[in-house]
Amino acid sequence: MEHIQKGIAGEAKACEYLKSIGYEILAQNFRAGRGEIDIIALHNTCLCFVEVKFRKNNRFGYPEAFVTDKKLAMIQQTAQEYVLQQNWKGRIRFDIVSITGSEQPLHIMDIS
Repeated sequence: MEHIQKGIAGEAKACEYLKSIGYEILAQNFRAGRGEIDIIALHNTCLCFVEVKFRKNNRFGYPEAFVTDKKLAMIQQTAQEYVLQQNWKGRIRFDIVSITGSEQPLHIMDIS
């Protein structure tokens, strides 16, 4: 249960960060099939699908390193469903917000 609470706190911190730099949060924890997208946000005219990775420290590696090709493919597949549901015709992007302990989030844009 503690793991889930840390994940929720990490996603909340990522949302706060994204809002502070001008993103509009459209959805959180969007699910389709077996996939889930942590945050879906609008930045200017770009629809952003954001994976949040949180680690207490970097002892076992940086959080963003845990977004594997398999995970990215699942995010992309889930994003397709969101795009279809919303009839989105504009630009899309896939990002990571990496959070380590109490440090400022690291925002990695356009990971695909």
